[in-house]
Amino acid sequence: MVRLSVVQVLPALNGGGVERGTLEIARELIQRGHRSVVISAGGRLVPELLREGSEHLTWALGVKSPWTLRWILPLRRWLSEQRLDILHVRSRLPAWIAWLAWRGMDAATRPHFVTTVHGLYSASRYSAIMTRGERVIAVSETTRVYLRRCYPKLAADRIQVIQRGVEPAAFPYGYRPASDWLAGWYAQYPQLREALVLTLPGRLSRLKGHEDFIELIARLRGQGLAIYGLIVGGIEPRRQRYAADLQARVQARGLDGIVLFAGHRSDMREIYAISDLVLSLSAKPESFGRTVLEALSLGTPVAGYDHGGVGEILRRIYPEGLVPAGNLERLTEQVKALLAHAPTVPPEPAYPLRRMLDETLALYESWSRPANVG
Repeated sequence: MVRLSVVQVLPALNGGGVERGTLEIARELIQRGHRSVVISAGGRLVPELLREGSEHLTWALGVKSPWTLRWILPLRRWLSEQRLDILHVRSRLPAWIAWLAWRGMDAATRPHFVTTVHGLYSASRYSAIMTRGERVIAVSETTRVYLRRCYPKLAADRIQVIQRGVEPAAFPYGYRPASDWLAGWYAQYPQLREALVLTLPGRLSRLKGHEDFIELIARLRGQGLAIYGLIVGGIEPRRQRYAADLQARVQARGLDGIVLFAGHRSDMREIYAISDLVLSLSAKPESFGRTVLEALSLGTPVAGYDHGGVGEILRRIYPEGLVPAGNLERLTEQVKALLAHAPTVPPEPAYPLRRMLDETLALYESWSRPANVG
């Protein structure tokens, strides 16, 4: 077996689907005897990355500033010195820096350039950098359709759909939390014991549907349902005002102690498991829907807006959870119906992590020739 050297590049390693996917690929590279390097500005997931055997360079390639261009030459020198096989970029600004460094290298010796399109970005010259890869990975069929529609000059044979996945052992069907976890959880949130709990996972961002979630809880409470809403997601420094606005909205609707902000959590498996229903209410279509897949893997029902990758997953696994995007009346009625009698989630894993890992590593390992795409 040829030992590969692979570097993945992204803005930071704080949490989220892109970051988790990066760690999963890094872990698999190490387990197969390859070299794994990640370049990011750092974050809470770096210690885990290092413990599992990868290397990390703390370079802030995702900061939106003209000063970020200063990284082009150092990155080019580093790539030349390291003789890497694969340069895999996962975000637009780092992709620009990486591509500008890469294209100035000797085409006979530079690494192969791979991009993964994790988001349905607005079509623009800036976003088009994600189509410059020798191979462009689309994380869902939704993403492939988006690429073909928005970038018709991108050759179809350069796009490879590699759907994200969930490890069934990490989110086992029918899982129930340990008694000590439950004791700690209900000590923190005593009102949730024996209660109906609706959970909205995801960082606090205007696109994630928190306003619709708060309105949903208000409507259901107004109809006499004794339910609680749980918002689980970290607050980024630049979104402090939005978080404050959400808390003010909760207070204005008289939902203090009813809609709870749990912040960033590392025990999402347990939280999904104690939830009666998980929601996905993004205002704009998303490329995939990792939280949806994690909850369904455990057997927890999910209701979500029928667009983008979330709609794609629900249509395949749990169509009973589909709701027309932005339709609060239908959302309210659908949630009531699911709380009254939710159909069982199928136990068969439809998006196994192993398939994603195997397909990505097969792509890496398929290249034994020098790069030649400029």
